[in-house]
Amino acid sequence: MPTILVTGANRGIGLEFAKQYASDGWSVIGTAREPDSAEELKAIGAVEILQLDVADADSVDAFADALGDRPVDLFINNAGVYGSDDLDRDDWLKTFEINTIAPTLLAERLKPNVAAGDQKKMAVISSMMGSIGDGNGSNAIIYRSSKAAVNAAWKALSNRYRDDGIAVAILHPGWVQTDMGGPNATIDPETSVSGMRAVLDGLSVRSTGRFTAYDGSQLPW
Repeated sequence: MPTILVTGANRGIGLEFAKQYASDGWSVIGTAREPDSAEELKAIGAVEILQLDVADADSVDAFADALGDRPVDLFINNAGVYGSDDLDRDDWLKTFEINTIAPTLLAERLKPNVAAGDQKKMAVISSMMGSIGDGNGSNAIIYRSSKAAVNAAWKALSNRYRDDGIAVAILHPGWVQTDMGGPNATIDPETSVSGMRAVLDGLSVRSTGRFTAYDGSQLPW
C-alpha cells in the first residue's frame, strides 16, 4: 500500500488528509508537536504518529531518525501558522521560519524517502493570500509574505527535483472552516481535502511546480 506523510496532522486540514487517506487504505504517518495530545488523530486508528516541531532543529533530527529510510509516496507539508497582523519583527521571523524555511528544508531532508517511493510526490499547503498577482483582500503582511516566499521556494524545488522524477504541487486549500480559517470560512475540510486529493492524483512531472486551488484551477503567482 502507498505511504503518505502529513505534517501538522493533529487538526484541521492535516487531520482530514489523515482521515481520508487512512480510509482509502494508505499507510499514514502523521506528525504533531505533542503526539500525546493528538486525540483525534489517535482515534483514526491506522495512523503512525511521530513527534515533530518543524521550527526546532533537534526535533527535525529526531523525526528524521525515527522515519529512517522508509519510502514515502506522498509528502504533504501542511504545518503552518498565521502570525500577527502587527508588523512585529520577531513574529515575522518566526512565521517565515515555520511557513517558508521549515517546509523547504524538510522537503530537502525527505527527498531520499520520496525518491524511494513509487509515486514520488510532494505538496505544500500554501494560500491564495500568497499570490502577488491577485493580492487584494486582507492586508495580512506577515502571512501573505511568508506564503509568497514558500511559493517561490517550492517552485524552485520543482525545478530542482524534476530530473529525479519527483513532482511538486503548491496548493491553495480554499477558505476552510478550521481554527485558522474560522467559522465564517466558505468550505469545510472534507471538501477542501477531497479537491486537493484530486489534484494530487493527477500530479506528475509534467504538471510539477504549479500553483493550484483545491478545485483544480490554476492561480496567478
